[in-house]
Amino acid sequence: MSVSDSRTMTDRLVDFVGILREHGINAGPSETVDAAEAILALGLSDPNRLRSGLAATLLRRNGQRTIFDQLFDLYFLGSELPQQVPEISVDALRDRLVDALAQDDPAAVTELARQALTMLGGYGGVGAGQSDQPVTTASGAGWSSYLTMKNLRPEELRDRIVESMGGSGQLDTAVHTIEAQRRLADFRTQVQTEARLRSAELRGTDYIARRGIESATDQIDFLGAREQDLAEMRRLVSPLARKLATRLAARRKKAVRGQIDMRRTLRRSMATGGVPVDPVLRARKHGRPDLVVLADLSGSVTGFAEFTLQLVQALQDQFSRVRSFGFVDTCDEITGFFTPGEPPEPGLSARIVRESRVARFGSSNYGEAFQGFTEHYLDALGPRTSLLILGDARTNRTDPNLAALQQMCERAKHVYWLNPEPARSWPTGDSAAHRYAEQVTMHECRNVRQLAEVVSRLLPS
Repeated sequence: MSVSDSRTMTDRLVDFVGILREHGINAGPSETVDAAEAILALGLSDPNRLRSGLAATLLRRNGQRTIFDQLFDLYFLGSELPQQVPEISVDALRDRLVDALAQDDPAAVTELARQALTMLGGYGGVGAGQSDQPVTTASGAGWSSYLTMKNLRPEELRDRIVESMGGSGQLDTAVHTIEAQRRLADFRTQVQTEARLRSAELRGTDYIARRGIESATDQIDFLGAREQDLAEMRRLVSPLARKLATRLAARRKKAVRGQIDMRRTLRRSMATGGVPVDPVLRARKHGRPDLVVLADLSGSVTGFAEFTLQLVQALQDQFSRVRSFGFVDTCDEITGFFTPGEPPEPGLSARIVRESRVARFGSSNYGEAFQGFTEHYLDALGPRTSLLILGDARTNRTDPNLAALQQMCERAKHVYWLNPEPARSWPTGDSAAHRYAEQVTMHECRNVRQLAEVVSRLLPS
């Protein structure tokens, strides 16, 4: 590596580490030095080897590899913009792709990913319809993996791949279907990577690194999550619950001896001339509180409420009793819809709305819901109860019923509110969050990471 190459690679590494930090991957100076040494030791000839080396030096937490790989591709791989469009039809391209995926030919699949993106993924003057005029950033040009896969129709490709892989039995079909889905997912990833690389050539690496990278699962906003994102979030619940429970056990172990009893310590110190050699500790009470969850199950926040309820149920061993209530425009107990130790079935929120009495007219009405809770379920709260309210506090311009909320606050030991909207949105539109926040402690919980942090702070100790 020449001196100029070293200087260029140093700048690239510094930019790479900086963008990792912007995406929540905390790599400090020592990790950066280790990464530089890894580059010198591994060289640049094998990108996959370099990728593994940098990941080993820069990553410290689970769940970071997906973002790391996307950013690594942008800063350490390159893509040349296509000079001409392949002269084949879309049907011929599909046929080649089916053969390559059925035979599991990585080289052919990689080349077909580039061809497919060139033919089907360009917009704004690039791709199959590109003109002779130079493409500028202001023209809105780019490359889309979504358009590419939409035109390829992967559902049809999967069935053709399964057929090409052979086998006639039911078991063979099931196994081949799973394998075909995996290979198509890998192909989609290659198309996405190539689209990002080409877009970076047009708009700049830093621009795409900040705006074209998929967020980690634990950083995706609940309110903007797609169905596949929510499914991935649900899979995080069990390990997240175990992590929080372990953290709580360590916290309890650390505090198990209690606080110093100053009066008794001073009395005992009289035997040692006033020196408190043997401190006396107050016995720590090991009571576990009751938990009541009151969740908004309206369409806008269903995913957030369902995920949080699932997490709370997974942590129910930390409480003496857990009762759950749901509401849209009226309130009903939904504890029976959850089975301890079992993850909830898909579509649980829709089933609750359908089979319980949480909705009459279908639009959120916090005032009516709080009134129903105080009239029918106020006895669920007591001096050992923590009340957890889940919702965006958007009342559709109805009465927020602050008096009912005040009644609940007076009955419970602690009241917390988890809001999936950003704090800057609380005083906007039909939100009454800023008014509710005057009576209860309201926490912003936009994603899994924030939720884990808040729940960890609120768990009993």
